[in-house]
Amino acid sequence: MFSFPSSRFLTFALCVVGALACTLGALWWLWLWPAAVVFTLLTLVGMYDLLQTRHAIRRNYPLLAHFRFLFEYVRPEIRQYFIESDTEAMPFSRNQRSLVYQRAKRQLDKRAFGTPGDVYGPGYEWLNHSIRPAVIKDHDFRVWVGADDSGAANASVTQPYALSVFNISAMSFGALSANAILALNEGARRGGFAHDTGEGSISRYHRERGGDLIWEIGSGYFGCRNPDGSFSEENFIRNATDKQVKMIEIKLSQGAKPGHGGILPGVKVSPEIAEARGVTVGQDCISPASHGAFSTPIELLQFIERLRRASGGKPVGFKLCIGHPWEFFAIAKAMLETKLTPDFIVVDGKEGGTGAAPVEFVDHVGTPLLEGLQLVHNTLVGTNLRDRVRVGAAGKIITAFDVARTMAMGADWCNAARGFMFALGCIQSQSCHTDRCPTGVTTQNKVRQRALVVPDKAERVFQYHRSTLEALAELTAAAGLAHPKEITADHIVRRVSRDGVRLLSTLTNFVSPGSLLEGRYQQAVFEKYWPMAQTESFLPRSEPVRAFR
Repeated sequence: MFSFPSSRFLTFALCVVGALACTLGALWWLWLWPAAVVFTLLTLVGMYDLLQTRHAIRRNYPLLAHFRFLFEYVRPEIRQYFIESDTEAMPFSRNQRSLVYQRAKRQLDKRAFGTPGDVYGPGYEWLNHSIRPAVIKDHDFRVWVGADDSGAANASVTQPYALSVFNISAMSFGALSANAILALNEGARRGGFAHDTGEGSISRYHRERGGDLIWEIGSGYFGCRNPDGSFSEENFIRNATDKQVKMIEIKLSQGAKPGHGGILPGVKVSPEIAEARGVTVGQDCISPASHGAFSTPIELLQFIERLRRASGGKPVGFKLCIGHPWEFFAIAKAMLETKLTPDFIVVDGKEGGTGAAPVEFVDHVGTPLLEGLQLVHNTLVGTNLRDRVRVGAAGKIITAFDVARTMAMGADWCNAARGFMFALGCIQSQSCHTDRCPTGVTTQNKVRQRALVVPDKAERVFQYHRSTLEALAELTAAAGLAHPKEITADHIVRRVSRDGVRLLSTLTNFVSPGSLLEGRYQQAVFEKYWPMAQTESFLPRSEPVRAFR
């Protein structure tokens, strides 16, 4: 029934052989009977591991999984289980992972004996509560994209979307396995929240379960490209007008590797991946570092308007990790000049994850989420554009407090990738780029993928989303508010030193509405870089540019 293609199954195979050999030998030598019993019991345990559907790691590592992954192919777990503390984040702590597992399985997620955090340590944050908590009966919090708060559509938008405040962030088929995509989309369908396709486009596995999709379009234009890699409006219309696609997102950059292109080697371009991306089987699949359909801020906005009309009036926006401030300021100036605005902007923090990226990019390129979100929010407020553009945010968001803090900083909704990966069974082995994912989440290996049982994991995705929003409702009610959109930076406190605390609002230094239009910069970053931004180019007006201090 099962093949044994690697030493992942060697221990189980040896137990089977040992059980047979000892049983036969015991017919002549009675002293072998205890060994026969032991090997038989181990064989039965291994068979159960292979056949059960709840634990992906045991399906891929029968018997070995019971020893907490101490052997060669799961050596990253040694640190997680035996060396690191519960609160040490590498990049997510055991407490964070355990919370997702518990909520995904609908298990008890409460904690006894108080917080393990150092409440007097710098960086500790908390939400100020009210003596008169509110009562919130519905945790299905939503925000209209492409419409105002009442649902009245913006100009050029005929199909606005009521988006959940917590959704699945961009992860492509190819980076994730087919079973992972199926489980994520089924969970999104059941929970009524959105599933971002990632730049790998819409695969057959995204379509099979019918969950709402945000179609991400990167510089490779997968799913909407000509054979030479340029943008194809004809192919775009075919995918964008699918009723399952609710929004279109242009990826300018991603947090984990901003400013970096990519290549999927031809040996990994399977027929399924080629079908989704519109490329040739077996040929290198290249994502350039920059887009070819536009090259200036004005052209970007014109491209957004073109996609909005070609999609039949669906919300269109873009995602970016903030880099040079003058580049985003140039886009904002282009909005003012052309009167064209995206329906949404997703700010991706540099702490975001990815299947593979150069170490220098992961560690040292891009702006972290809170600083990037602050810049985007302040720019839109300072230009009186904030009411016309919704803002999403992504970057290491796991808990309801993460969502609340991010919305307090100016986001209208949050996306999570690794949180939903944990719900699928990811154990943070950090082997996504090796095709040897031990739980079947980030591998194209068919044998490893079978560990991820779609119905079970789809239920966990649904429950994780539901439990997180229930917790968000409890936090919001504790603050005496009716909706998380009412949480502001005045509700969040951060300890800046052993002896001092400050409201998040005083740390973020929000600008006044219309201040940039009036020439009141209020922040050094605007005073330095706003005059450099120009609508005709992403380059600054003056060269060279000195580093911002």
